[in-house]
Amino acid sequence: MAAAGEGATNLEVARGKRAALFFATVAIVLGLPLWWKTTETYRASLPYSEISELNALQLRIKVPITVVFSRDSLYPQDLEMLPDTVVDEQEIPLKYKMKINCYYHKEYRIASEHEEEALKLGTVQEVEAMLLESQEQAEGSLTVYVIDERSSLLPKDMISYIGPKRTAFIRGLIHHDAFFFITLRIREIISTMSLTEEVLAAALADHLSESKGSSDKRRPLKSSLGYEITFSLLNPDPKSHDVHWDIEGAVRHYVQPFLNTLSIAGNISVDSQILYYAMLGVNPRFDVASSSYYLAAHSLPHVINPVESRLGSSAASLYPVLNFLLYVPELAHSPLYIQDKDGTPVATNAFHSPRWGGIMVYNVDPRAYNGSKLPVKVEVDMVRVMEVFLAQLRLLFGITQPQMPPNCLSPGPPPGGLMTWEVDRLLWARTVENLATATTTLTSLSQLLGKISNIVIKDDVASEVYRAVAAIQKTAKELASGHLVSAFAASQEAVTSSERAFFDPSLLHLLYFPDDQKFAIYIPLFLPMAVPILLSLVKIFLEMRKSWKKPEKRD
Repeated sequence: MAAAGEGATNLEVARGKRAALFFATVAIVLGLPLWWKTTETYRASLPYSEISELNALQLRIKVPITVVFSRDSLYPQDLEMLPDTVVDEQEIPLKYKMKINCYYHKEYRIASEHEEEALKLGTVQEVEAMLLESQEQAEGSLTVYVIDERSSLLPKDMISYIGPKRTAFIRGLIHHDAFFFITLRIREIISTMSLTEEVLAAALADHLSESKGSSDKRRPLKSSLGYEITFSLLNPDPKSHDVHWDIEGAVRHYVQPFLNTLSIAGNISVDSQILYYAMLGVNPRFDVASSSYYLAAHSLPHVINPVESRLGSSAASLYPVLNFLLYVPELAHSPLYIQDKDGTPVATNAFHSPRWGGIMVYNVDPRAYNGSKLPVKVEVDMVRVMEVFLAQLRLLFGITQPQMPPNCLSPGPPPGGLMTWEVDRLLWARTVENLATATTTLTSLSQLLGKISNIVIKDDVASEVYRAVAAIQKTAKELASGHLVSAFAASQEAVTSSERAFFDPSLLHLLYFPDDQKFAIYIPLFLPMAVPILLSLVKIFLEMRKSWKKPEKRD
C-alpha cells in the first residue's frame, strides 16, 4: 500500500512538472511574441536615404534663350561663323545647403524671311506683335532680336528695347568686335528679364542663414496654392463723412486683369467690406506750421493691430489674406498725412506691411466742408487709390521694378499691370521656394521619426512622403530641362504632399505613450500569472539539480 501511494504521489508530481513546463513554454514561445507583436507601434517604411540625399541635391536651372540675327546686323562672314548653341553656366553664390546652378542655353540663328520682312515694317511694338503671331514662346524662354544698326525701329539714342512679352531687340554693330559687344548687351537683357541671383535670394529669404532675423521690408509673400485679397473702407466718423466707393468697378477694371495674369501662380479671390467707427489706434500729432495732422514712421507698426481685430477675414481663410485698407480720417484729425523717416510727407500717403497688406489715408477736400451740412458726401477717386494698391500688391508678391539697362526703351507694363517675363521670374522664385520648403519639411519629419520610435507611421502618411520625394525629383528634372510650368506644378505637389505628411494627426496618437509606460501598464497584469510559473520552474530546476548530485555521493 505504501509503495502504491508513493507511486501515485510521484505521478502527480511529474504531472505537475509537465503542466508547469507546458504553461511556461506557451507563455514564452507563443504568448510573449504575440503580446510584443500586437502592442508594437506600426511604422510603414519611409525613403530615409532619399530624403537625406535631397539636402545635397544640385539644382540645375535651364533658361532657354534664342538669339536671332538679322542679315544686316553683322558682317556676312560673322554671320557664317555664328555658333549653334552656347551654354553659359552661372553658379548662384547663395549660402544655402542646396547648390543652384543656372544654365543660360543660348541658341543662335539667322532670321527667316518672314522675320526679315517683319523687322522692316512699322514701329517696334507692331513688329513685336507680328513676330509673336507666327511663333509660340514657352514659359521661361526669351527671344532676343539683333537688328540693323541703322534700323528705325528704335530711336537713335536707344540701344535696346524690352517689351512686355518675352521679346527684346538690340542694335547690331558693324565692326570687327561686334559679336563681343552684342554678347555683353545680351547679358544686360538677361539680367533684367530672366532669372537672377536677386530673384532666388528673395525666394529663399526664409531658408538662408544670413537673412534670418533680419527686418527686410521687401520680403515677399510665401508661396501658397491660393490667396485672398480684402479691400476695406474704414470710416471712423460716419456722422461727418458719407463715403462712397465703386469698389466693384475698380476691381473689374484694374485689379482683375492683374490677377488674371497672376492666376498661374495660384487661385486668388477678392472681397470687400466697409467698417464704420474703425479707428487706427494711434493718435496723430498736430503740425502747427501746416495746420495738419501726421503719422510718424515709427508709429506705423502700431496702426495695424487695433484694426486687424475688426477685419475678421484671416480667421476664416485657409489661404494667406492680403488686406488693403482705405482710411478716411475723422473730421477732428483731418487732413492726415504719413511721414517717412526723414519727416517728409509720403507722396502716396500710404504704406505697406510685408506679407500683410497696405493702408492708404484718403483725405477729404477741405473745400467740401464750406457751406455743406454734415455728413459730407465723399466720392472716392478709385483710379488714384488703385494705382497705390496695385503698386503695393506688386511689392507683396516680390515683383519689384526691374533695373533697366542704359539706353533701353521700354513701353512699361501692359493693361494687366505685369510683364509676361515678370510672371516667369515669379514662377522661378516660387518653384525654388517650394522646393526648399518641401525639402526642409521632409528632412524635419525624417529626423523626428528617427528620434521618436513609438510614433505611428500609417501607409497613407508614407505614401504622401514617397509622393513628395518623387515630386521634388521631378521638379529638379523639369528645371534642368527648361520646363518652367511643369516644374512649378511639381513643386506645388511636393509642398502639398510633404505638409500633409508632416501635419497628419495620426503622428501624434502615441507620441506620449513610450515603451516604459507600456511596460508599466502590462506588468501588473502579467506578474500574477508569471510568478507561479517562475516559482514552479525554479523548483523543478532545483529538484533536477539535486537528483543529478545523488549518484555521485553513492560512489
